[in-house]
Amino acid sequence: MIRTATPDDAPGVVELRAVVHPYLVRGVASTRQMIAEPPPGEDWTAYVAEVDGQVVGWVSAFRNIHTTEPDVGEIALPHVHPDHRRRGLGQALTTRALDHVTALGVRRIRTWAQPDSLPFARRNGFTPSREVRYSALNLRPAPPAPEPPSGVLVHPLAGLDPRRVHRLEAAAATDEPNDVPFERVTYENWVWDVWENLGLDREASTAVEVDGELVSFSLVKRDGDRMWSDYTGTLPEHRGRGLALLAKQTSLHRAAARGIRVAYTSNDEANAPMLAVNARLGYRPVASQWSCLRELP
Repeated sequence: MIRTATPDDAPGVVELRAVVHPYLVRGVASTRQMIAEPPPGEDWTAYVAEVDGQVVGWVSAFRNIHTTEPDVGEIALPHVHPDHRRRGLGQALTTRALDHVTALGVRRIRTWAQPDSLPFARRNGFTPSREVRYSALNLRPAPPAPEPPSGVLVHPLAGLDPRRVHRLEAAAATDEPNDVPFERVTYENWVWDVWENLGLDREASTAVEVDGELVSFSLVKRDGDRMWSDYTGTLPEHRGRGLALLAKQTSLHRAAARGIRVAYTSNDEANAPMLAVNARLGYRPVASQWSCLRELP
């Protein structure tokens, strides 16, 4: 049965994700929150495939409101349990998602596909565009705490004014390599997606301050003893000084001290500076996905 997801599906969705895409980290509480209270303005929805009362498939679809490019819709990476593939569930989920975003009046749709799923994406009208690398880092032993340079302060997000952190992320993310520019981050949507996300670890998440200004940061979202480096960024005028490395290594050190044993992250293959930071920290590639685009008449 293919049906609209409900908050009670959250445990099954997280269990499915751990099997299909173990490098994607989102816990039960934040998944339930996402289903029960979708992001404002996104027209977000999700569908599950259910077999004998078990969630064996999942997909979400929504309007992209973080870009000035008009009428962009997105279909998040479909999940189908390996034991239930080749039965048409992936196609049924994708069709429901396509119908939803098409009804929103979008003219361009982006989805994500693993390399072995690219033929499926092409059959549904999508063209592969950009490759994204997923990487993992074992936090046993914990990375050492780095020493900030003179005049540089390092803070946990806990206790900081969220508006300062929002301004930093909005300015740092504008030139990130992407098929769809990430350039419109309203404070209200950022609060929903980041600050009030039930998975955000504000003690491990780190911001770097120079001359009274927040200039770099690294966000940590966790599920038990796993974490996701949600975003690491630096203001353009402060790049090339090792501040992103400082922020991320500090956040990883703090996360390890708080019981996290493995960290995951992702980067566009064209984002050489962050790939270099992750390599220096010891991350190793574990998977890849392709951003795929479909134009509608």
